[in-house]
Amino acid sequence: MNATPLSLEEVSRLCERILDEVERAVIGKRDALELVLLGMLADGHVLIEDFPGLAKTLIARSFAQVATMEFRRIQFTPDLMPADVTGSSIFDQRVSDFEFRPGPIFTNLLLADEINRAPPKTQAALLEAMQERQVTIEGITRPLARPFLVLATQNPIEYEGTYPLPEAQLDRFLLRIGVGYPSREDEWRVLESRILRREDEVVLEPIVDAATLVGMQRALELVHVAESIGYYVVDVVAATRSSPSVTVGASPRGSLAVMKLARCHAVLEGRDFVTPEDVKAVAVPALAHRLALRPELWVQRIRPEDVVAERLETVPTPRAEDVSPTKA
Repeated sequence: MNATPLSLEEVSRLCERILDEVERAVIGKRDALELVLLGMLADGHVLIEDFPGLAKTLIARSFAQVATMEFRRIQFTPDLMPADVTGSSIFDQRVSDFEFRPGPIFTNLLLADEINRAPPKTQAALLEAMQERQVTIEGITRPLARPFLVLATQNPIEYEGTYPLPEAQLDRFLLRIGVGYPSREDEWRVLESRILRREDEVVLEPIVDAATLVGMQRALELVHVAESIGYYVVDVVAATRSSPSVTVGASPRGSLAVMKLARCHAVLEGRDFVTPEDVKAVAVPALAHRLALRPELWVQRIRPEDVVAERLETVPTPRAEDVSPTKA
């Protein structure tokens, strides 16, 4: 796909337009929408973990509409097979040969709904696609079109009949977020909007196409990351490994995730360089799901998010004068 070169100013303007349009459908959740958009800009996958009925599916469909991406949804169930995700070869009697029929993974934006309800073998079918952007079936490797993004959902309260995601697959998600219940005013806005439009579906206007989204992703490579910011990211991630609350901290993949998301956050704020505030804004959703807590801490109700937030308080923040491009 030939992506049109874009300036960072253009990317910032397009981001605002995308968020404004998606917020017409998903009301009052600007922070969550920003995180999903950051994941898309960073060419990463997003895990949305929250209760039923909080617009997780609507978020995925809305971003697909606004970015004019091909959208597929897979409802993960205990009987879902890997071939149901990737596709398979079917014998065609007319030509006396096997014909490959691609599965729903061959798309731009894939919604993996309730991903933890499928058995590990089916979950593993996503691993290669999420990391390598390709699918190998019967010895033949087939590339996936760009962009290829996975938005997965899981229910944090209903575990009967589920298969918890292995650490290797959790680590493939660039960030994990929650949506949360709307405020009283926002929930009324949801009802009021439904009354006024007199139908369930919200028709959103396309803002960019898939090629432009790829161009936006590539433009982010122009965002400056000072050495002091790089060391700050490294120190924050390293601090998760030394926390007495964890058995396994975040890996260098977590450091890369924080850096990529911080770059995207800087552009969203209208800057061409990363500040410590950008790092702090993305560190919790980028790192919390990569930590393994000590088993006994569940009694104290300590969450990985709390550990990352506490580590952010202990790591010294770089000086403001050391992070601008002139200090490169």
